[in-house]
Amino acid sequence: MAGLRERKKAQTKQRITAVALQLFAERGFDAVTVSEIAEAAEVAKATLFTYFPSKESLALQGVGQENLAEIVARRPAGLSPLKALQAHYEAFADGQMAAMDRDEVLAQMRVIFDSPALSGAANALLYQQRRALADVLAEEYGKTAAVLVAAQIAATALTLRESFFHLLADGASPPEAVRALAKDTELAFALLEHGVHHLKGQ
Repeated sequence: MAGLRERKKAQTKQRITAVALQLFAERGFDAVTVSEIAEAAEVAKATLFTYFPSKESLALQGVGQENLAEIVARRPAGLSPLKALQAHYEAFADGQMAAMDRDEVLAQMRVIFDSPALSGAANALLYQQRRALADVLAEEYGKTAAVLVAAQIAATALTLRESFFHLLADGASPPEAVRALAKDTELAFALLEHGVHHLKGQ
């Protein structure tokens, strides 16, 4: 029974997400109310809030929610922070990115880009993620260097995602975009580890 309940919860959450993104895409984020989302998804407003604490959280699912600091902190002994993060992003590409709904992801990105409030909230989440990563990296590199390294990692991760979404928007199939992402991830972390001198060996 527990497994069935979890599947039903996942289905309900997915239905709410899909309905919300459709409404946001059609009318704009600010024009849609939580009550309208709940009604269209055929759930009570209170039920919606058990899955999402706010309307913003509906639109920003997945943004800045990767716990990069924890990945670094819990990495196996002998594995560098960069190698641990590279392994995470490679697994992420093969897993969540490969299984995603192309139209839903593109709709989410357009909704965020079209709303100054959501874009600002997304940037705030990414900043918090970067600061947490810098705090953990300080043990490895020292405070000042850790801030710089975390900024480079965060910019790299954001650029990889943007490139992936642009490929999808330009008509690439999810498998094609995932293959390109895997290749770009390998290059990106090689550059992080070795700098632009790495390109001379290509």
